[in-house]
Amino acid sequence: MEQLEVVPKTRSEYLEEIVRLKKEKNAVLLAHYYQEADIQDIADFVGDSLGLSRKAAETDADIIVFAGVHFMAETAKIINPTKKVILPDVNAGCSLAESAPVGPFKAFVEAHPDHIVVTYINCTAEIKAMSDIICTSSNAVDIINSIPKDQKIICAPDRNLGEYLIHQTGRDMLLWDGACMVHEAFAMDKILDLHKANPQAKFIAHPESQQQVLRVASFVGSTEKLLNFVQEDKSEEFIVATEAGILHEMQKRVPNKRLIPAPAKEDNTCACSECHFMKMNTLEKLYLCLKNETPEIDVPEDIRKKALIPLERMFELSK
Repeated sequence: MEQLEVVPKTRSEYLEEIVRLKKEKNAVLLAHYYQEADIQDIADFVGDSLGLSRKAAETDADIIVFAGVHFMAETAKIINPTKKVILPDVNAGCSLAESAPVGPFKAFVEAHPDHIVVTYINCTAEIKAMSDIICTSSNAVDIINSIPKDQKIICAPDRNLGEYLIHQTGRDMLLWDGACMVHEAFAMDKILDLHKANPQAKFIAHPESQQQVLRVASFVGSTEKLLNFVQEDKSEEFIVATEAGILHEMQKRVPNKRLIPAPAKEDNTCACSECHFMKMNTLEKLYLCLKNETPEIDVPEDIRKKALIPLERMFELSK
Protein backbone atom coordinates (compact mmCIF):
# COMPACT_ATOMS: atom_id res chain seq x y z
CA MET A 1 0.00 0.00 0.00
CA GLU A 2 1.41 3.37 -1.03
CA GLN A 3 2.17 5.64 1.89
CA LEU A 4 0.63 9.11 1.65
CA GLU A 5 3.01 12.01 2.05
CA VAL A 6 2.45 14.10 5.15
CA VAL A 7 2.36 17.78 4.18
CA PRO A 8 3.86 20.13 6.80
CA LYS A 9 1.34 22.46 8.40
CA THR A 10 2.98 24.03 11.41
CA ARG A 11 6.13 26.10 11.77
CA SER A 12 7.94 23.31 13.63
CA GLU A 13 6.94 20.76 10.95
CA TYR A 14 8.30 22.98 8.20
CA LEU A 15 11.56 23.46 10.10
CA GLU A 16 11.89 19.72 10.69
CA GLU A 17 11.27 18.91 7.02
CA ILE A 18 13.71 21.56 5.79
CA VAL A 19 16.47 20.14 7.99
CA ARG A 20 15.69 16.61 6.74
CA LEU A 21 15.68 17.64 3.07
CA LYS A 22 18.95 19.56 3.40
CA LYS A 23 20.67 16.47 4.75
CA GLU A 24 19.01 14.09 2.27
CA LYS A 25 19.92 16.20 -0.77
CA ASN A 26 23.33 17.46 0.42
CA ALA A 27 22.04 21.01 0.17
CA VAL A 28 23.45 24.13 1.81
CA LEU A 29 21.13 26.95 2.83
CA LEU A 30 22.57 30.46 2.51
CA ALA A 31 20.46 33.29 3.93
CA HIS A 32 20.85 37.04 3.87
CA TYR A 33 20.50 39.09 7.04
CA TYR A 34 17.31 40.62 5.62
CA GLN A 35 15.42 37.31 5.55
CA GLU A 36 12.68 36.53 8.09
CA ALA A 37 13.94 35.32 11.45
CA ASP A 38 13.00 31.64 11.06
CA ILE A 39 14.92 31.37 7.79
CA GLN A 40 17.98 33.03 9.30
CA ASP A 41 17.89 30.65 12.26
CA ILE A 42 17.69 27.49 10.14
CA ALA A 43 20.31 28.59 7.58
CA ASP A 44 23.76 26.99 7.39
CA PHE A 45 25.24 30.42 6.90
CA VAL A 46 23.80 33.93 7.35
CA GLY A 47 25.68 36.89 5.95
CA ASP A 48 25.93 39.99 3.81
CA SER A 49 26.56 39.97 0.07
CA LEU A 50 30.34 39.51 0.37
CA GLY A 51 30.11 36.79 3.01
CA LEU A 52 27.44 34.89 1.09
CA SER A 53 29.46 35.14 -2.12
CA ARG A 54 32.47 33.67 -0.36
CA LYS A 55 30.43 30.81 1.12
CA ALA A 56 28.92 30.09 -2.30
CA ALA A 57 32.44 29.84 -3.72
CA GLU A 58 33.59 27.49 -0.96
CA THR A 59 30.70 25.05 -0.67
CA ASP A 60 30.96 21.38 -1.54
CA ALA A 61 27.18 20.89 -1.44
CA ASP A 62 25.36 19.53 -4.47
CA ILE A 63 22.56 22.07 -4.14
CA ILE A 64 22.77 25.73 -3.09
CA VAL A 65 19.52 27.09 -1.68
CA PHE A 66 19.76 30.87 -1.67
CA ALA A 67 17.34 32.53 0.71
CA GLY A 68 17.79 36.01 -0.63
CA VAL A 69 16.96 37.73 -3.89
CA HIS A 70 17.46 36.82 -7.53
CA PHE A 71 20.83 38.53 -8.16
CA MET A 72 22.32 36.68 -5.18
CA ALA A 73 21.26 33.29 -6.52
CA GLU A 74 22.61 34.32 -9.95
CA THR A 75 25.94 35.18 -8.36
CA ALA A 76 26.09 31.75 -6.72
CA LYS A 77 25.42 30.13 -10.10
CA ILE A 78 28.09 32.23 -11.82
CA ILE A 79 30.62 30.98 -9.27
CA ASN A 80 29.32 27.39 -9.21
CA PRO A 81 28.25 26.44 -12.76
CA THR A 82 28.11 22.69 -12.04
CA LYS A 83 25.92 23.00 -8.94
CA LYS A 84 22.15 23.34 -8.82
CA VAL A 85 21.15 26.74 -7.43
CA ILE A 86 17.57 27.23 -6.26
CA LEU A 87 15.66 30.23 -4.92
CA PRO A 88 12.49 29.86 -2.80
CA ASP A 89 10.63 32.52 -4.79
CA VAL A 90 11.78 33.27 -8.34
CA ASN A 91 10.02 36.65 -8.15
CA ALA A 92 12.20 37.82 -5.26
CA GLY A 93 13.91 40.59 -7.19
CA CYS A 94 15.78 43.75 -6.20
CA SER A 95 14.78 47.36 -6.83
CA LEU A 96 18.44 48.38 -7.11
CA ALA A 97 19.26 45.66 -9.65
CA GLU A 98 16.16 46.60 -11.63
CA SER A 99 17.27 50.25 -11.72
CA ALA A 100 20.05 49.29 -14.19
CA PRO A 101 18.35 47.83 -17.28
CA VAL A 102 20.71 46.15 -19.74
CA GLY A 103 20.13 48.29 -22.84
CA PRO A 104 20.52 51.75 -21.29
CA PHE A 105 23.44 50.62 -19.15
CA LYS A 106 25.24 49.16 -22.17
CA ALA A 107 24.82 52.46 -24.01
CA PHE A 108 26.07 54.36 -20.94
CA VAL A 109 29.22 52.24 -20.71
CA GLU A 110 29.89 52.42 -24.46
CA ALA A 111 29.59 56.22 -24.32
CA HIS A 112 32.51 56.32 -21.85
CA PRO A 113 35.07 53.83 -23.22
CA ASP A 114 37.93 55.35 -21.20
CA HIS A 115 36.24 54.51 -17.89
CA ILE A 116 36.73 51.35 -15.83
CA VAL A 117 33.36 49.96 -14.69
CA VAL A 118 33.01 49.19 -10.98
CA THR A 119 29.66 47.61 -10.27
CA TYR A 120 27.98 46.95 -6.95
CA ILE A 121 27.13 43.28 -6.52
CA ASN A 122 23.43 44.22 -6.35
CA CYS A 123 22.97 43.93 -10.11
CA THR A 124 22.01 41.32 -12.69
CA ALA A 125 24.37 38.83 -14.31
CA GLU A 126 24.17 40.81 -17.56
CA ILE A 127 25.35 43.98 -15.82
CA LYS A 128 28.15 42.08 -14.08
CA ALA A 129 29.22 40.82 -17.52
CA MET A 130 29.71 44.45 -18.64
CA SER A 131 31.82 45.27 -15.58
CA ASP A 132 35.55 45.32 -14.91
CA ILE A 133 35.27 44.66 -11.19
CA ILE A 134 32.50 43.96 -8.68
CA CYS A 135 32.32 45.42 -5.18
CA THR A 136 30.12 45.10 -2.11
CA SER A 137 29.42 47.71 0.54
CA SER A 138 31.99 45.89 2.72
CA ASN A 139 34.91 46.26 0.31
CA ALA A 140 33.90 49.14 -1.99
CA VAL A 141 36.30 51.71 -0.50
CA ASP A 142 39.24 49.30 -0.82
CA ILE A 143 38.22 48.41 -4.39
CA ILE A 144 38.10 52.07 -5.45
CA ASN A 145 41.41 52.83 -3.70
CA SER A 146 43.06 49.94 -5.57
CA ILE A 147 42.42 51.64 -8.94
CA PRO A 148 45.14 54.02 -10.25
CA LYS A 149 44.24 57.63 -9.52
CA ASP A 150 44.49 58.68 -13.16
CA GLN A 151 41.97 56.02 -14.23
CA LYS A 152 38.44 57.29 -14.84
CA ILE A 153 35.71 55.26 -13.11
CA ILE A 154 32.05 54.47 -13.68
CA CYS A 155 30.41 53.43 -10.39
CA ALA A 156 27.04 51.71 -10.69
CA PRO A 157 24.22 51.14 -10.09
CA ASP A 158 23.70 52.79 -6.67
CA ARG A 159 24.14 56.57 -6.76
CA ASN A 160 23.94 56.81 -2.95
CA LEU A 161 26.77 54.33 -2.47
CA GLY A 162 28.64 56.11 -5.28
CA GLU A 163 28.34 59.49 -3.58
CA TYR A 164 29.49 57.96 -0.31
CA LEU A 165 32.53 56.45 -2.07
CA ILE A 166 33.38 59.79 -3.69
CA HIS A 167 33.36 61.34 -0.22
CA GLN A 168 35.44 58.52 1.30
CA THR A 169 38.04 58.18 -1.47
CA GLY A 170 38.19 61.64 -3.03
CA ARG A 171 37.72 60.13 -6.48
CA ASP A 172 35.64 61.97 -9.09
CA MET A 173 33.52 59.11 -10.40
CA LEU A 174 30.76 58.96 -12.99
CA LEU A 175 27.64 57.57 -11.31
CA TRP A 176 24.71 55.60 -12.68
CA ASP A 177 21.40 56.92 -11.31
CA GLY A 178 20.06 53.86 -9.47
CA ALA A 179 18.90 53.31 -5.91
CA CYS A 180 17.53 50.80 -3.40
CA MET A 181 13.94 51.57 -2.46
CA VAL A 182 14.53 50.33 1.10
CA HIS A 183 17.37 52.76 1.78
CA GLU A 184 15.60 55.58 -0.07
CA ALA A 185 12.62 55.19 2.26
CA PHE A 186 14.10 56.59 5.45
CA ALA A 187 12.41 59.79 6.64
CA MET A 188 14.91 62.42 7.77
CA ASP A 189 12.39 64.37 9.86
CA LYS A 190 11.23 61.20 11.63
CA ILE A 191 14.83 60.14 12.27
CA LEU A 192 15.61 63.51 13.89
CA ASP A 193 12.46 63.31 16.01
CA LEU A 194 13.33 59.76 17.04
CA HIS A 195 16.83 60.83 18.00
CA LYS A 196 15.48 63.71 20.08
CA ALA A 197 13.27 61.22 21.91
CA ASN A 198 16.26 58.88 22.38
CA PRO A 199 19.27 61.17 22.81
CA GLN A 200 21.52 58.40 24.15
CA ALA A 201 21.06 56.27 21.04
CA LYS A 202 23.78 56.30 18.39
CA PHE A 203 22.47 56.59 14.85
CA ILE A 204 24.12 54.13 12.41
CA ALA A 205 23.37 53.69 8.71
CA HIS A 206 24.09 51.64 5.60
CA PRO A 207 25.91 53.52 2.77
CA GLU A 208 23.03 52.84 0.35
CA SER A 209 21.08 55.48 2.32
CA GLN A 210 20.69 59.04 1.04
CA GLN A 211 23.43 61.53 1.80
CA GLN A 212 21.26 63.58 4.17
CA VAL A 213 20.87 60.44 6.28
CA LEU A 214 24.55 59.53 6.16
CA ARG A 215 25.62 63.03 7.17
CA VAL A 216 23.96 62.71 10.59
CA ALA A 217 25.09 59.11 11.24
CA SER A 218 27.66 58.35 13.93
CA PHE A 219 28.78 55.33 11.90
CA VAL A 220 28.26 54.23 8.28
CA GLY A 221 28.95 50.67 7.17
CA SER A 222 27.82 47.50 5.44
CA THR A 223 25.43 45.13 7.21
CA GLU A 224 28.36 43.13 8.58
CA LYS A 225 30.15 46.27 9.73
CA LEU A 226 26.99 47.56 11.41
CA LEU A 227 26.75 44.27 13.29
CA ASN A 228 30.35 44.52 14.42
CA PHE A 229 29.92 48.15 15.45
CA VAL A 230 27.03 47.54 17.85
CA GLN A 231 29.03 44.70 19.42
CA GLU A 232 32.20 46.74 19.88
CA ASP A 233 30.79 50.18 20.70
CA LYS A 234 30.13 51.00 24.35
CA SER A 235 26.75 52.61 23.68
CA GLU A 236 23.68 50.76 24.94
CA GLU A 237 21.17 52.11 22.39
CA PHE A 238 21.27 52.37 18.60
CA ILE A 239 18.98 53.69 15.88
CA VAL A 240 19.65 51.48 12.86
CA ALA A 241 19.07 52.68 9.28
CA THR A 242 19.05 49.63 7.06
CA GLU A 243 16.57 46.86 6.22
CA ALA A 244 14.85 45.84 9.46
CA GLY A 245 15.71 42.14 9.07
CA ILE A 246 19.21 42.89 10.35
CA LEU A 247 17.81 43.55 13.81
CA HIS A 248 17.21 39.83 14.39
CA GLU A 249 20.89 38.88 14.15
CA MET A 250 21.94 42.15 15.76
CA GLN A 251 19.79 41.53 18.84
CA LYS A 252 21.17 37.99 19.15
CA ARG A 253 24.69 39.42 19.28
CA VAL A 254 23.84 42.23 21.72
CA PRO A 255 20.87 40.92 23.75
CA ASN A 256 21.27 43.56 26.45
CA LYS A 257 21.33 46.54 24.10
CA ARG A 258 18.33 48.46 22.76
CA LEU A 259 17.94 48.53 18.97
CA ILE A 260 15.54 50.90 17.26
CA PRO A 261 14.74 50.63 13.53
CA ALA A 262 15.02 53.93 11.66
CA PRO A 263 11.56 55.12 10.57
CA ALA A 264 10.39 55.07 6.96
CA LYS A 265 8.56 57.84 5.12
CA GLU A 266 5.42 55.78 4.75
CA ASP A 267 3.54 54.26 7.65
CA ASN A 268 3.70 50.46 7.67
CA THR A 269 3.36 47.56 10.07
CA CYS A 270 6.76 47.96 11.72
CA ALA A 271 7.35 51.72 11.23
CA CYS A 272 10.63 50.74 9.62
CA SER A 273 11.96 50.09 6.14
CA GLU A 274 11.52 46.52 4.89
CA CYS A 275 12.38 44.94 1.54
CA HIS A 276 9.25 43.18 0.36
CA PHE A 277 11.37 41.21 -2.11
CA MET A 278 13.46 39.73 0.72
CA LYS A 279 10.32 38.90 2.65
CA MET A 280 8.80 36.99 -0.29
CA ASN A 281 10.75 33.93 0.83
CA THR A 282 8.86 31.97 3.51
CA LEU A 283 9.30 28.66 5.32
CA GLU A 284 6.64 27.09 3.11
CA LYS A 285 8.35 28.27 -0.09
CA LEU A 286 11.70 27.16 1.28
CA TYR A 287 10.31 23.69 1.98
CA LEU A 288 8.75 23.39 -1.48
CA CYS A 289 11.93 24.71 -3.10
CA LEU A 290 13.99 21.98 -1.44
CA LYS A 291 11.40 19.27 -2.01
CA ASN A 292 10.96 19.97 -5.74
CA GLU A 293 14.40 21.50 -6.40
CA THR A 294 12.76 24.44 -8.13
CA PRO A 295 12.77 27.29 -9.05
CA GLU A 296 16.24 26.65 -10.44
CA ILE A 297 18.42 29.63 -11.33
CA ASP A 298 20.50 29.45 -14.49
CA VAL A 299 22.80 31.89 -16.28
CA PRO A 300 23.68 31.59 -19.99
CA GLU A 301 27.25 30.34 -20.29
CA ASP A 302 28.52 33.31 -22.31
CA ILE A 303 27.15 35.74 -19.72
CA ARG A 304 28.38 33.58 -16.85
CA LYS A 305 31.97 33.50 -18.10
CA LYS A 306 32.09 37.28 -18.58
CA ALA A 307 30.46 37.95 -15.19
CA LEU A 308 32.87 35.61 -13.40
CA ILE A 309 35.91 37.72 -14.33
CA PRO A 310 34.98 40.85 -12.31
CA LEU A 311 33.78 38.68 -9.42
CA GLU A 312 37.13 36.89 -9.28
CA ARG A 313 38.88 40.27 -9.33
CA MET A 314 36.79 41.27 -6.32
CA PHE A 315 37.70 38.10 -4.42
CA GLU A 316 41.38 38.63 -5.20
CA LEU A 317 41.31 42.21 -3.89
CA SER A 318 39.27 41.22 -0.83
CA LYS A 319 41.70 38.62 0.54
